Amino acid sequence: MRIYISSFTFLFLLFILFQTLQAKELQNGNSFEYISYDSSDRLSELVRYFESQNLDLKTLLDDPRFELYDSIGDRFRNSAERRTPTLEEYKRILRYDDKLSRIPAFIEANLASMEEAEETYDIPRHVIAAIIGVESDFGRNIGSFNPLRVYVSMYNEDYRAEFARAQLVELVKFTERKGIDVFELKSSYAGAMSFAQFIPYSINRWWVGDDIFSMHYNILSIANYLAHFKNITGTIEGAVFRYNPSSLYRDTVISLAEDAAKL
Repeated sequence: MRIYISSFTFLFLLFILFQTLQAKELQNGNSFEYISYDSSDRLSELVRYFESQNLDLKTLLDDPRFELYDSIGDRFRNSAERRTPTLEEYKRILRYDDKLSRIPAFIEANLASMEEAEETYDIPRHVIAAIIGVESDFGRNIGSFNPLRVYVSMYNEDYRAEFARAQLVELVKFTERKGIDVFELKSSYAGAMSFAQFIPYSINRWWVGDDIFSMHYNILSIANYLAHFKNITGTIEGAVFRYNPSSLYRDTVISLAEDAAKL
């Protein structure tokens, strides 16, 4: 017995097959190839906003290196600050004892920069070292994400969208001013860059020097940032809290600095 399938039925079956395969790819986390700024209302809206600011985002989204990160908001929701109930547990996750033992050698290796930071900004070297230790493991880990893709993904996902859009504006201004290929930059899942883990807004306001991958300028920039907010809050503890608004983070950094000063 022969079964005849109309062209309409055939096309319908092909459509169902495509939808099934697409759903499977999405389930496996391979959603990037199905998303472009043309197919997303939110990204089209973002492009129009940048055009209104005389900034070119469309060219960056057209670049074949651009992809959206899947479920970027979950990275924030599962951060150590969000899921850690106690200071002791937070310190354990950050490998507190290991970082403490390495601070003296790190300071010695960057002594001239530390002395300049203390003299210029009146910020203790042990606080600066503690921040770099916590933020990037003394420069060993600056993240594997790309800041452009991070902030566009956040906006597209409607996770802290206004923050993401503001950081995107700062990032594009920074890379255009410095002539940097934004796709060459590495960041944390929050879009923070280099050894100090500055977000674009902070880079454009408190960065000292030209090279964001110079440890010397990272040290001075942290000191500059902390000095600014120490002026506002009145304490180094308040300034560290502005660096990362988490009491766990603040208490860990201050504890690291105090313990390291005793070594």
